[in-house]
Amino acid sequence: MTTAWTRAKGAVAGLVLGLAAVAGAGGLPKLPADYAFPQGDGSPGKVTFSHATHVDAKAPACIACHPARWSMLKPGQAVGFEAVKHEAMEKGQACGACHGKQAFGFDSCDLCHK
Repeated sequence: MTTAWTRAKGAVAGLVLGLAAVAGAGGLPKLPADYAFPQGDGSPGKVTFSHATHVDAKAPACIACHPARWSMLKPGQAVGFEAVKHEAMEKGQACGACHGKQAFGFDSCDLCHK
């Protein structure tokens, strides 16, 4: 017997795959607006996430992040975390799943913090 969560996850994955197919046919679908994370104590500046700088228009891969790493229903919410913190990122979680590995690392604060 499937749970509601399993059905919802399958529906989201199907939607994401459908959007990726449409994107391949004629460009990306309209991407969500930029998201400004709340600035935490000790943060050198706000961090704003933009899908435009994270999605490859030639090969969109929405399921690389959604829904396993980042909620599609709660913008800025990493799965399993109330707030994204450097300790988690440095362990490869949230933004750290790519940053520090495939994408630029954490050496320059101003690449993210503005």
